[in-house]
Amino acid sequence: MVTLARLSRWRSSRRTLDGLFDRIRSMKTEIFPGVYESLDKIAKYVSQAAHKAGLDPAEVYQVQLAVDEACCNIIDHAYGGEGIGDIQLSLDVSNSNLTIVLKDQGEPFDPSELPPPQLNVPLEKMKVRGVGFYLMHKLMDEVRYEAEPGRGNTLTLVKRR
Repeated sequence: MVTLARLSRWRSSRRTLDGLFDRIRSMKTEIFPGVYESLDKIAKYVSQAAHKAGLDPAEVYQVQLAVDEACCNIIDHAYGGEGIGDIQLSLDVSNSNLTIVLKDQGEPFDPSELPPPQLNVPLEKMKVRGVGFYLMHKLMDEVRYEAEPGRGNTLTLVKRR
């Protein structure tokens, strides 16, 4: 028997799903070759979106730096620096956020295995592994990484407006 409360929950769930599907459809997606030569095009693409989102120049720079670091990590670590895959970059501007989703089909990694960055040592003695991921967390309001076997890696970066 369908109760009024159950029907109300279904309708609420339907509205939530409809809103989610609308956001997915509104995301702008571009695919870039996973090579260093793509970094300038990616930076311009992200910069335009950040400006349109109403971010101030300092925030635009933070977003560009975080995305550049993420793309370098994909090129270096996921693809082994060999340009063997693409970077799918999706952007969504909402009333409160700029969301950037980067997807690749490269090697996954476990962020919990990254050593904490050595911020108190001279730069020439610093172990660089993990510094970029730390930097992304400092520059962005949210950073989420997911690796799905057979489906690739997804990095979501969010900057609140």
